[in-house]
Amino acid sequence: MSARLADNIRDVAVVDVGSNSVRLVTYRMEGRAIWTVYNEKVLAGLGREVAATGRLSRQGVEQAVSALRRFRAVIDGAAPHDVLVAATAAVREASDGAAFVERVKAEAGLDIRVLSGREEAHYSAYGVVAGCPEAQGLVGDLGGSSLELVRLGRDGEPGDGVTLPLGPFALGAPNDFDLTGVRARTSELLKGARRFASPEFHAVGGAWRTLALIHMVMADYPLKIVHQYELSARDVADVARFVGRQSRTSLERIQGVSRKRADVLPWAAVVLETLIESLDLKRIIFSAYGLREGLLYQALPRKERSKDPLIEGCAALGRRLGVSPELGGALAGWLAPAFKALPPVFAGEGDARLLQAACRLADIGARLHPEHRAELAFIQVLHAPIAGQGHAERAFLAAAVHARYGGASTPYPEAPTIRRLLDEASVQRAKVLGLAMRLGCDLAGRAPAPLRDSSLEFHKTRVVVTADKARADILMGEQTAKRANALAQAMGLELEVKVG
Repeated sequence: MSARLADNIRDVAVVDVGSNSVRLVTYRMEGRAIWTVYNEKVLAGLGREVAATGRLSRQGVEQAVSALRRFRAVIDGAAPHDVLVAATAAVREASDGAAFVERVKAEAGLDIRVLSGREEAHYSAYGVVAGCPEAQGLVGDLGGSSLELVRLGRDGEPGDGVTLPLGPFALGAPNDFDLTGVRARTSELLKGARRFASPEFHAVGGAWRTLALIHMVMADYPLKIVHQYELSARDVADVARFVGRQSRTSLERIQGVSRKRADVLPWAAVVLETLIESLDLKRIIFSAYGLREGLLYQALPRKERSKDPLIEGCAALGRRLGVSPELGGALAGWLAPAFKALPPVFAGEGDARLLQAACRLADIGARLHPEHRAELAFIQVLHAPIAGQGHAERAFLAAAVHARYGGASTPYPEAPTIRRLLDEASVQRAKVLGLAMRLGCDLAGRAPAPLRDSSLEFHKTRVVVTADKARADILMGEQTAKRANALAQAMGLELEVKVG
């Protein structure tokens, strides 16, 4: 499998047979960039009766087999390069799990790989790293029947892990919810997991993602993207307590909560709240990536895994929407020396990687109508399913691309999002980066070669644009002068144009 996925572009179908949901996701793999092409799920509830009877739910089995037969037909039509099928705790633990696997093979033609608890934990951890390469601390993946906890090493490799019977079905869902009893049972089972105490926790699983969406509604949060949505332990505990005290009917009235999700949500909320208390968690980062993406990531060659998913994702999007695939790299090389002279806005290497990512998006408006480029490019970048970026970074890239196409004064399409996620220094830096990209693109006529014969520098009082003698004529022109002056004015500096 890994050899086939090593090719630049591959289509892969992943079927995930979980304790609560059965899901088919088809992906387009462009190197390190992972794109979801199609996503379908059925909340079959295979594991609803395992804790009580030791067997899979009869109704769940019929729903799952029906769904898997349809998934097989969809896969046959799509003809992906690879098909991965994995089952987790319910099938692993049920006495009739093996019989279910055989039935699926006979009726749907799918070979199910039943993952051990250790494998499930490790693939979930790999999924978190696939979506957030700088992730550290502890990963928790809550399924219908089990909770996997695994520690992440500094090298992004999964370390010590454990599987606990703390999924909602293992705790009694969807029967009547006993808050006191569920809390006591969860606390007891977590006593042996104190070694996993960590300030940073990455939450994986559909029920926990729903908790994040509920918090977004309660907080009037403007960006409804769960991936890398970060909250303090106090905020998560507050929403968990709120959910744990609601009736099923009340939960169903909340935007984004389905009836079947409401059946398990109070149990999931108590587990997360108790984890916070038991393991002294401080920061909770929700991940939309999990086991399925972990299967894909682990199969990639190590060289591909080492690449930055944000930069690679932006490059892939830029290639699809632009007309000059080489422009982004050349533009980044042209801008990087100048921006190194500016004070940092994002911590660590954040400024440098955002510049690289933004430049890969500098041509995405090429196929859009000129009157709407700024708005449409902004929306695409803000909401693009590109991994490796937090919400503030999304807003920064969207603001930079907006300035690249709309200039410094065009209003943002989603101004409340920008105000909520970026401080003034970050907004200003995004505008400067966008205007610098605009200058570079126009100076070179959106071709890489002229950029190699010119330079941009930021000094204390001046913005200096220089071209080699052989390329001196590229400095001429009303539009180029306009772009250079706009950049200098945004920075409060004088403009100097010279021939080197």
